[in-house]
Amino acid sequence: MIATGIYNTGLQLYKAGVQLAALAGKVKAQRWLKGRQDWQLRMRQQGVGTSPVVWIHAASLGEFEQGKPVLEAIRAQYPQYKILLTFFSPSGYEVRKDYKGADYVYYLPLDTRGNARDFLDIVKPSLAIFIKYEFWYHFLTELHTRRIPTLLVSGIFREKQVFFKAWGGMFRRLLQQLTHIFVQNDASLVLLQNIGLTQVSRSGDTRFDRVAALLTEQTSLPLIDNFAAGQQLVVAGSSWPSDEQVLATWWHSRQQPGLKLIIAPHEIHDAHIEAIVALFPTAVRYTALKAGAVPADVLIIDNIGMLMALYRYATLAYVGGGFDKDGIHNLLEPAVYSKPVIIGPEFKKYFEAVELVAEKGALVVQDAETLRSSVDALLSDKNYYQQTAAIAGNYVAANTGATHKILQYIQEKRFLSKA
Repeated sequence: MIATGIYNTGLQLYKAGVQLAALAGKVKAQRWLKGRQDWQLRMRQQGVGTSPVVWIHAASLGEFEQGKPVLEAIRAQYPQYKILLTFFSPSGYEVRKDYKGADYVYYLPLDTRGNARDFLDIVKPSLAIFIKYEFWYHFLTELHTRRIPTLLVSGIFREKQVFFKAWGGMFRRLLQQLTHIFVQNDASLVLLQNIGLTQVSRSGDTRFDRVAALLTEQTSLPLIDNFAAGQQLVVAGSSWPSDEQVLATWWHSRQQPGLKLIIAPHEIHDAHIEAIVALFPTAVRYTALKAGAVPADVLIIDNIGMLMALYRYATLAYVGGGFDKDGIHNLLEPAVYSKPVIIGPEFKKYFEAVELVAEKGALVVQDAETLRSSVDALLSDKNYYQQTAAIAGNYVAANTGATHKILQYIQEKRFLSKA
């Protein structure tokens, strides 16, 4: 098929680009390549496939967190199955390679026909679960050929995607090969039904279940307690340079006394951290704080994995990404703690953001001036603050339950056997 040939060529070009980036010293590209070396040998040596396996794939860290409730529910209900967790991106694998909830954690091999066959020959999964997206042609085709039940959970679809184009037949066939597709919202359900898919249902988004679980986690961050020192605290999470410019303009012209700011950027490479320090010259890095540095009014988080716990300490949260075309990051993480959420204008691709803005649990800002007025309004009016915070928390609580629906389906279809 011409389409398959184009797809295979595109993958090889992608790999060549990664190799060039690795030669140029890009750490992420080097990890992408190194993590995939000798994967067959390592899997066999580790005994992957010698016991029944459930394979769960996440593109990166965000998708892992989204799918984590399903993984943990399967582990609790079917303890005799080993869990194989794969990632495509180093930003997921490097953070969760030692995750204790999975028996094996690997990079997903490049999606070639040979790799897909070798991978499934070794793993022999009883069930495969893909989180949100990543429709790898050879892996999904081989799973379908071998009649291995394959689920997509927390799927989200938009009209502009390739599946709904006249020339997207190859990718529509991939969707048809999936055993079942669980989607987040009614719009996705209708789109899939309109192209003839029947094995699809609306379960909601497992991210709600994931963030709801945060309320029971007792993660303690003593240094953050000391930094906040009982004062009002703005936590800016998953920020990009465009967010940081807006935050800096607001911060240096603010009028609220006793206010502190934590910035947890989306990327923590040295150049980005140094650029933030240039915008906030008196800021201290978290690693320096751990080493005994004197706290300032601005703290820059220069490690990964703290953000969800950080939001617990916030008076209000700013979620980054809303000044870039790709849009905002996960605003449910602060909302679950009943924190008012502030976001930039690029949010309409995310149904939860659209809904929370409509319900007035999240505020949209256009620039530093509207950020200033929004922060002032929340911090100066106790009733307005409490109302906005309650809406945010109640919104998350009202939308949990996707994991239960997915697990119920797995149980009804008897894809897995009880011990």
